[in-house]
Amino acid sequence: MSIVTHLINGEMRPANGRVADVFNPSTGKAVCQVELASQATVEEAIAAAKAALPAWRNLPPAKRAQILFRFKTLLEENEAKIVALISEEHGKTPEDAAGELRRGIENVEYATAAPELLKGEFSRNAGPDIDSWSDFHAVGVVAGITPFNFPAMVPLWMYPLAIACGNTFVLKPSERDPSSTLLIASLLLQAGLPAGVLNVVNGDKEAVDTLLASPDVKAISFVGSTPIAEYIYREGTRRGKRVQALGGAKNHAVFMPDADLDNAVSALMGAAYGSCGERCMAISVAVCVGDHIADALISKLVPRIKALKVGAGTQCGLDMGPLVTQAHLEKVTGYVNDGVAAGAELVVDGRDISIAGHEQGFFIGGCLFDRVTTEMRIYQEEIFGPVLCVVRVASLEQAIALINQHEYGNGTCIFTRDGESARLFSNEIEAGMVGINVPLPVPVAFHSFGGWKRSLFGDLHAYGPDGVRFYTRRKTITQRWPKRETHEAAQFAFPSNQ
Repeated sequence: MSIVTHLINGEMRPANGRVADVFNPSTGKAVCQVELASQATVEEAIAAAKAALPAWRNLPPAKRAQILFRFKTLLEENEAKIVALISEEHGKTPEDAAGELRRGIENVEYATAAPELLKGEFSRNAGPDIDSWSDFHAVGVVAGITPFNFPAMVPLWMYPLAIACGNTFVLKPSERDPSSTLLIASLLLQAGLPAGVLNVVNGDKEAVDTLLASPDVKAISFVGSTPIAEYIYREGTRRGKRVQALGGAKNHAVFMPDADLDNAVSALMGAAYGSCGERCMAISVAVCVGDHIADALISKLVPRIKALKVGAGTQCGLDMGPLVTQAHLEKVTGYVNDGVAAGAELVVDGRDISIAGHEQGFFIGGCLFDRVTTEMRIYQEEIFGPVLCVVRVASLEQAIALINQHEYGNGTCIFTRDGESARLFSNEIEAGMVGINVPLPVPVAFHSFGGWKRSLFGDLHAYGPDGVRFYTRRKTITQRWPKRETHEAAQFAFPSNQ
């Protein structure tokens, strides 16, 4: 069985340590193994990034951009290989995997604008014969820790922009589906990236803690669950690092009585059940304003959920593949059991699904709960599976209050034809990303991605303009050249332009 190892200083390293199985979720069988980096291995990657930093940060941004242009072309040329690896190790459908990759490529395109993004600001005669300007410097060696659910897209949120800004990078991807991430990194080397600028170490908590402890790692980006995000933020900032840690979500969709229900249901189906619900932007709660809209929504959802095409993630033409691991399947099933025990009405039960020829796969069908209340665990906690909860309220104001009281504030949306309702909702809702008749309001690459409350730890969102700010430090220079043979008296008052 092949072993996925590490990319350090431009070389794939032979395996010589602990390993873990990587499964095909559709079959339940291991397809390869991944080496789990030791502290020494991670420190070697950090040292390689540190050694590569001086030359890379001094390379003109236009030359960095040229490498990223070639990288983008290679990503497009190798799409089929990347998609196949994602589908095999993650379980998402080829169409979904291809969409993930293309959204990642958009971030590479944004990073190719480094010469424009890194231009400084200049003020002539900011004071008497004084010029002042600011420019942007690389932070140094930075690290990224990325989740299993987007092995292509989320790393591409991070390192293309980080290296475009002159940093060097150590990536610790998920050990559950590492192959596509490593292939993509190797394409960047093929595009001409110097050795050591990007390093990939596969691993577990030992690797994460080594990155947190290293004084040479100046900043860390993270995407994953809220408990780990909080841990990384706390431990990273305690050591003086710059940290952006994106955590979990419980995304609500509000359905107003005037919603275009047929189109809204189509949108909700994709948002709730696409990628088997393993998205931090998945809609997991439908908040219906009034019983009439709730009853109508459920009557339209039930046949659509029962008709979902579920099968092996490597097949095209499906709606859902399996969940990523057996442990995660047991976790999601446990939430469904808990919802039933708590008194929610399980309208559609997907727990007993069986896929012919893939009986050992990690499959669950779409589940739908009605009459969910806020004290239930299925409402409070992130399930990360194809489970949709319907909550009934009497007014838009109650819907807004309900969402704002939740600990998460990642994304949300409203379905309505009324501009006043949409404006009130977008103004008053406490979430980082808001959709108006858009169920998955994931910002495009030239905006930034991130939530509020316990969905984000740190001050800056991911990629886009906030990404540039995160991966750079501003330096402001003020200069004055006194006229020759002019002797000026000392000034003891604070200088001003008055």
